[in-house]
Order: sequence, then structure tokens, then C-alpha cells
Amino acid sequence: MSAAFEAPSQAAPLLRLILRAIGWCGLGLIAVAVALSDFLAHAPAGATGAGPMLDAPSSAHPFGTDLLGRDLLSETLHGLSVTVSHALLGAVIAIVLGGLFGAVAARLSRPLGLTLRAVIGVFAAIPALLLGILLIGLTARFYAPLAAGLAAAPLAFVRAFDRVDTKSTHAEYARATGISATTLLRRDLTYEFRDTLATVAARALAAVTIILSTVSFLGFGATPPARDLGLMIAAAKTSYLHAWWTAAFPAIALLILILCARLAAGLDESERP
Repeated sequence: MSAAFEAPSQAAPLLRLILRAIGWCGLGLIAVAVALSDFLAHAPAGATGAGPMLDAPSSAHPFGTDLLGRDLLSETLHGLSVTVSHALLGAVIAIVLGGLFGAVAARLSRPLGLTLRAVIGVFAAIPALLLGILLIGLTARFYAPLAAGLAAAPLAFVRAFDRVDTKSTHAEYARATGISATTLLRRDLTYEFRDTLATVAARALAAVTIILSTVSFLGFGATPPARDLGLMIAAAKTSYLHAWWTAAFPAIALLILILCARLAAGLDESERP
């Protein structure tokens, strides 16, 4: 009976490791596609008249064309490049102001740390998408990547803060031997935050990508000629039913990006592998 319960518990970490490897490999392939987008694309970004309007997928245009005759394979590659570049900027903000600041706050004096946790927790309770739209409304659409990063930061802060065990045996022993709090903080950030940086970065990339694509779809994000995948899907609304490829391929590219980032972040113990 006990062996039957041990087998799944031993297999789950291995499966999570395999899924993380798949996620990072996928992100690597996406990075290559983005880096070579100008080479792989058949036409420059926004080039109209590359083929007949709303032409179905064919050997000449593998992803078909849109309402303006733009080659959708080329447009999807360019849109993916814009989405990734904007998401990376937002993810850096979420990592620094969320993950790193949360790890630092957890090692401050207990009253100050808990106060910061409570204040940031209020913002973390607000849906990140709503917070992103609010920040864009207070600034401008040009700052959508920054707004998305700020919107994802509170939840990253809370995760990093709650992950730190400030009462660990190591911390108590270090304080007892006279090691200063500054030295202990520097040590923890050097080793512990470094070990979780890949997970924090991948999770932030997934969250920021979702926010940016959604706000672009709703008309609050990227503006032409810099079209991202969310804006491409929104622009195809009038042709969803009779030209499915105009939205399907950008949506698939967006889904693959988010899925790979989420798998690369790893699954928590409470999540299904």
C-alpha cells in the first residue's frame, strides 16, 4: 500500500523537471525565431499587397494573408518579436521591484517587513490586468510594457516574501555568531535569490505577456506600426468566421510563448504537473 503512494510522489518531481526542460527549450527556440525574424520573414513588417486579400494558407503564404494582403507568417514573426521585446522589459521590472524587493523586505526588521507585506498585498489582491489598464490610463499607451511590469510586481513581491524563512536554523546561527544583518542579507540574495531567479524570471515573463497581449487586444497596448500578437488578434475580429487563419496563427504563437514560459517557471507542489 505504501509503495503505491510513493511511486507517484517520486515521479512528480521528475515530470516537473522534464516539463521545465521543455519550457526552456521552447523559450530558446522562440528566442532564435525572434532574433532571426527579419531573415525568416518573407516581407517587412506591415508590408501590404504581399498577396491577395484574405488568401487562405498555401505554399506561397503558409499562414495565409490578412485583410490588407499582408503575409501572416511574416506578420506573426514580427508580432512575436514585438511581444517578446516588450514582455522582457516588463519582466525585468517585475523581477527587480517584485522578486528582488520582496526577498529584501522579508529580511528587514519584522515590523517593517510585515508592514511592506501588508501594503503590497493590497495591490497584489487587485487583478494584474486591471492594475495594468489603470496604470496605462494614468500614463500613456507608450508605457504599456512598464505598466505591465509594475502590475505583475506585487504578486511577485508577495511570492518572494512568503518564500523566505526568516526563522531558519541558518539565520539564527548566523545571528548568534555575530554576523551583521547586512552581511546576512547580501549572502541570502547572492545564493538564495540566485537559485530562484530562473523561476521568478519565467513566471514574470508569462504574467507580463498575458497582461500586454490582453491590453493590446482591448486597445490599450501596442500601436501600429509596432503590432504585437494581441493587437494582431484584435485586428482580425472582422474576419474570424470566414478567414480563421488571420487570428488563429497569432493566437497559437501567443499560446506557445505563454505555455513555454509557464512550464519553464516550474509547477508548485499544489499544481498539477
